[in-house]
Parts: sequence; structure tokens; C-alpha cells
Amino acid sequence: MSVFPKISLRLEVENYLKEGFLNKEVVSALGKQEAERKFETLLNHLSHPPSFTTVRVNTRQASVQHVKNMLLDEIQKFNGLSVPVLQHPNLQDVLLIPVIGPRKNIKKEECEVVVGAQCGNAVLRGAHVYVPGIVSASKFMKAGDIVSVYSDIKGKCKKGAKEFDGTKVFLGNGISESSRREIFSGLPDPRGIGVRMTEPVYLSLSFYNVLPGYLFLQNLPSTVVTHVLGPQPGERILDLCAAPGGKTTHIAALMRDQGEVIALDKIANKVTRIKQNALLLGLNSIRAFCFDGTKALKLNPVTDIEGEPPFLPESFDRILLDAPCSGMGQRPNMACSWTLKEVMSYQPLQRKLFTVAVKLLKPGGVLVYSTCTITLAENEEQVAWALTEFPCLQLQPQEPQIGGEGMMGAGLSVEQLKQLQRFDPSVVPLQDMDFGSLRDAREEDMVWLANKDCIGFFIAKFIKCKSTEKKDP
Repeated sequence: MSVFPKISLRLEVENYLKEGFLNKEVVSALGKQEAERKFETLLNHLSHPPSFTTVRVNTRQASVQHVKNMLLDEIQKFNGLSVPVLQHPNLQDVLLIPVIGPRKNIKKEECEVVVGAQCGNAVLRGAHVYVPGIVSASKFMKAGDIVSVYSDIKGKCKKGAKEFDGTKVFLGNGISESSRREIFSGLPDPRGIGVRMTEPVYLSLSFYNVLPGYLFLQNLPSTVVTHVLGPQPGERILDLCAAPGGKTTHIAALMRDQGEVIALDKIANKVTRIKQNALLLGLNSIRAFCFDGTKALKLNPVTDIEGEPPFLPESFDRILLDAPCSGMGQRPNMACSWTLKEVMSYQPLQRKLFTVAVKLLKPGGVLVYSTCTITLAENEEQVAWALTEFPCLQLQPQEPQIGGEGMMGAGLSVEQLKQLQRFDPSVVPLQDMDFGSLRDAREEDMVWLANKDCIGFFIAKFIKCKSTEKKDP
């Protein structure tokens, strides 16, 4: 059931998305009314969190069963919760934890805290409210007060305001850890928890510092990507846009930490985070570099620093391009203030990165392209472009196949669409999950729901059939 308004977008962006989802091929197949219904359903789902929290077990440290038992103990400590932890049948290193909610009978308190939209999204996935995310607090708020927390989805609340009557969405109640005076004291770089959530509208475990080294919090489709890539021990694999390192560390784990995983990102603090995650998870095969992926192809073989970017052509067995994208599939997301120009800016960058990836891939090698967005332009249109631009590439079926098939509209054949995976959360109704429904639910039904009610995501898998290097006559 919907408890939040649909995602708030600029009109130009919503019309652009609608044009993609109501393209001629889709309308011809479904009819205009059904295509419009599906699009509106999708916008509504994007503002709500998925029905399950997904964590990946670091199998280099412990067995899945052992970590599952430890996680059940942690959940018991968290408000005495009693919810199941499910091992995914097709993703053996993935555990699923149901999210309880929406809880509709929470009493709203007189004392209010307003947070920014990004902070609000995190609260809906189980986080507490940290001081930097607080925009406004009631003038009489003291540490220890029970407060109602709201998200300023339009970004209209003035920092430090004592009250806010604009558009705000109720996220639940918590206990303030600081007074209003302390939060807005003007001290540089305020830190720490500002409100500890005790009655959130959506109840899920906060995974901050829960079993570090054993678990990695990831969305379900993000774990599917690495299995589709299929890394093998001893291979040399490139993660072209790697931060924060979830997929990089997954690649290394599936290779049993044997071989070489090169991770690139052009932002230094993100590369530091990749290295920290590799260290935390005990993985030694990862080498992370601060480097622009669009420049990762070595044009002058004479200047060679062994093993560092840029790289020689056709020097990787497998490449993951989890491309920078508009991120329009992320959930929950109640508001996106991006302009149409910003949303459309990613397609050219993705093509630059894709071109580099093809040239760096060995003949016979595997290239997986993925995004966490829903646009036709960044997904199926990119596949159609790649197959035309690079005759050496062939689209491949994926294993495991958990998402739906690709969306019509880019001129791909029915067979080609079936080889893609598009995770579209609108295919199932929004869920009401409570302790009673969990007790009665069958495990296979819950896994099915977790596969459907996740973030919006896209995966395509290619194999390079022949060399792209020009041979000397």
C-alpha cells in the first residue's frame, strides 16, 4: 500500500521518462492505458523502500550458515525483533531480511525534527538520523525528547528553522540525542547521531557496524551482476567504475581471492574506501587506483608501468562496467531535483567508458554492463548502440536470470530482450509487511517477492568474439 506520494521530479524529467516508457513499441504491445498505469506505478514505487534488506556474506571469512546464525542473534538484540533471515536459493552468498512496514498507527509527537531528503531516504532503509542531516528542530527540543521525524522532500526548509509548514513526509519517531542548541551551535563539522529512531514507519535493522568483515550491505541486483560476470580463480579482471567497492570485493571473493582484480575510480576518497573495504573483508587480490576510466587504455606502449593504469589493449579476461548513471532506479527516493540536461548527460559518458572496455577486453572475454537507472537511453538503447558499433560483440544469456527481460523501444529483437535483465519494481504491488504476515508466509514466496520488489536496475552481458586490434600486414 502506498503511504508516500510518488517521487517528485521536475516536469521536464517526468515527461522525458514517460516518453521512454510509453514508446511506440510498448504502447503497441500493452496499449496506452496499461503503459501509463505501469509508469505511474513505477513512480510510486520509487518513493518507497524495497520489501527486503539484502546483505552479501564474505565467504572468505566464514560460511553462510555461520554468518546467518550470527545475524539472527544481532536481529534479536535490535528491539527484540523476530524476523527470518533467508538464504537466497540462486545467490548462495546472499541473505534476505524482511522489512516491517509501513506501520500506520504511530502517534505523531509535538516536537519535530526535519531532515534533508537524502537523510530521509537513509532512515527508510534502517538508519538513525545523523546531525549533519538535520535541517530543522522545534525550538524547545532537548536531549532525550521523543520527537517526530519528517523529510523535507522539496528541499524548501531553511537550515536552523524552528518550525516548517511546507511539504514534509512523516518517517517515524525517535529520541533526540542532542538539544536543538547543540545541533545548531555553529561548531564546524558536527557529527554523531542526532535522533535515534525507535518507531520508524519502515522497521529494518541498521547495519552500521553489524558484523563488519562478515557482511556487505548491497541491493539485490548489485549482487546478481557479479554472479553474471562469472569471475574465475587466476583471471585478471577490471572493475572500471568501482566505488564503493561492493562489486569489486564480490569479484575477488568469487575468485577465491586468486588472480588480480583492478579497481578504478577517479575520485580519491572513493578509492580509499575501496581499499578500506578490501582490507576489512580480508581480500588481497584487489589493486585500486585513482584513475579516470575513460583514459584507461594505453595509447603509448613504450611508457609502461607494470600493472598500473593505463593498460595495454586486450589485457583483461573479464570487465565489469557498472556505469555512472542517472540513478533513477534507487529506492527509496522521494524527490530528484535534477534537470533534464543532467539526466541526459550520462549516455555519452557511458559510451566512452564502454568503448574503452571493449578495447581492453581479450578476445573470448566477458563484458558486463550495468546501471541502477530505469531510462531506456542508458540501458536498452546502449545495448543496441554497442551491437551496431562493435560487431565483435555478441549478447549472451545471463545466469542467474532473476530480473525481467529488457524493455521494448530500442529496436532490439524479442530474443535479445530475453537475454537482458531489467529489474522493474512496478511488477508487484507495494507490500504491507507485518509480523503476522511473516509468520504465515512461505519461504519461496518471500524470495520471489525479494526478487521483484527491489531497486530499478539493468544488466547486459557480452562476449568479445574476435580481436579489435589491427594486425601488421
